[in-house]
Amino acid sequence: MTDQRIDQFRHAGLTFDVIDGGPLDGTPVVLLHGFPQRASAWDAVSQHLHAAGMRTYALDQRGYSPGARPRSRFGYQVPALVADVKALIDRIGTPVHLVGHDWGAIVAWSVAGAHPDLIHSLTAVSVAHPAAFVKSLTSSTQALKSYYMLLFQLPVLPEWLLSLKNGPGEMMLRSAGMSTEMIETFRSEIVQAGALKGGLGYYRSVPLAAGALGKRVSVPTTYVWSDHDAALARRGAELTPQFVSGPYELEVYHGVSHWILDERPAELAASIANRVRSVDRAA
Repeated sequence: MTDQRIDQFRHAGLTFDVIDGGPLDGTPVVLLHGFPQRASAWDAVSQHLHAAGMRTYALDQRGYSPGARPRSRFGYQVPALVADVKALIDRIGTPVHLVGHDWGAIVAWSVAGAHPDLIHSLTAVSVAHPAAFVKSLTSSTQALKSYYMLLFQLPVLPEWLLSLKNGPGEMMLRSAGMSTEMIETFRSEIVQAGALKGGLGYYRSVPLAAGALGKRVSVPTTYVWSDHDAALARRGAELTPQFVSGPYELEVYHGVSHWILDERPAELAASIANRVRSVDRAA
């Protein structure tokens, strides 16, 4: 593991930003954010992980890092997102513990399935295993909860709706549990910083992903789901064990919205640390 901070790295002609914090010799933990947030969303969680002796690498993913914003939706397919994370792990120089929230969880599930030799453990937050999520669409209210994914397929209109101050896009985010402070961060870090189109590119790449549901995960895994999540039904959590062959635990946070990082950072950090330590104890 490198004893130098990693602020940026290059991969596939793109430049990615990283928030590298905690003790230089700490246990390496890679953090993947979701939509519509950036690496800074992990700041509060990271503070607790640093105190527990972990070194965190919060990646500003493809579409969010200013130097890594493909214009076409073809640039946001999951294999490319997985390759970005692998490039960061290769730069770190040692296997890592991987954590992802929302779209970051989808990428994390896929990285763990494709490259188990690089992953000591996985903590997936909010989003179930991709195959479990797809199965849940036909056996629960998940399809209704995912209506916005269809809206995001439209050109131009989603960008316009989400860019309007106090407009319908922000109303949707508020109804999903975002606070006023989080909305302000969204305006500055996503809309004003030019990251909105890239973030929507993840959703627009979904129709290109026929059959790419992610492999069965064999690494020790914790899945964290919250029962007030407006976007994700419990059915995905119920189906996920079918796609995990390694040690697995489901943790349900009660009374918490989709934004677990913001509402329960200490509790989430404890869940991550418990999974990390379970692997260390077994080693």
